[in-house]
Amino acid sequence: MRISLSRCWLAPTRLRVALLLVLGMSVSSAKAVAQAVLPGRVVFPDGGIFRPLLADPQRPQFFAKYFWTRSPRLGAQTGSVGFGRDIGFVRLPSGRWQLSLAAGVFSQFNMDSKSSDLLGVDYIVGFPITHRRGRFSARLQLYHQSSHLGDEFILHSQAQRVDLTYEAVELLLSDEIANWRLYGGGEYLFNHQPRDLKPGRLHAGVEYRQTAPLVRLGRFGDGRLVAALDGKSFQDRNWHVGWTLHTGLAFTPTSAAAPGGGGWSVLLEAYGGPAPFGQFFRENISSVGLGLAFDL
Repeated sequence: MRISLSRCWLAPTRLRVALLLVLGMSVSSAKAVAQAVLPGRVVFPDGGIFRPLLADPQRPQFFAKYFWTRSPRLGAQTGSVGFGRDIGFVRLPSGRWQLSLAAGVFSQFNMDSKSSDLLGVDYIVGFPITHRRGRFSARLQLYHQSSHLGDEFILHSQAQRVDLTYEAVELLLSDEIANWRLYGGGEYLFNHQPRDLKPGRLHAGVEYRQTAPLVRLGRFGDGRLVAALDGKSFQDRNWHVGWTLHTGLAFTPTSAAAPGGGGWSVLLEAYGGPAPFGQFFRENISSVGLGLAFDL
């Protein structure tokens, strides 16, 4: 039996994204072999040269969060889980440029319902090109996002699904000064549904990472205080800004040599503005909650 790659790519969006996620995880499993052949770690390098954004709701990572939410349609208590990661493909010998695959799946649940109804799922797959020169770094990324309503939510609320899917190009610039980091840039959406979706977005934020450990938990690692404020402004919402405030302890196990490798975080997070969940992007929400995240 023959399988046509072109037919696979024309399959429904959910299957298409799932195929890319499986490809990404398969590539990750080949890391040890590639690094043994190329000890310079030019192929499948550990870590990244553009630090992940601490408070970006679309950051690909493994997490579980519980929110108390104010929203016209979402429940008063919302759960959110996700998995994903940024996998380096190739880093130039200079160490200044890197090509990666970033993929993530994010789900939201109505914790007020008896069956914890699935509200929606967002799929994101991107190919970031990152650059670093001293304290300055940049990320240029082409990515795809699609969003889907949960069957239980449709059944219980008679909600109408929005066909939200798009490709976007993103550019972010970052400057790190001691324990602080400033970043800013924007995105442009193209080939998008719905057709009347306005394509412009602005993105900026500030982060703080403590250098010296605040607490020590033995094998669980050293905990450092982190705090971040992330803002995204949407042309489709008349440039209304969605703010994410994020603070907590980031733990780095002593065995994790690579930056961001094997770490975990305990977080307090607050949000206000256009909903960061794809199917509800034209609604406003506010929330506060707790989360546990892992960088695997």
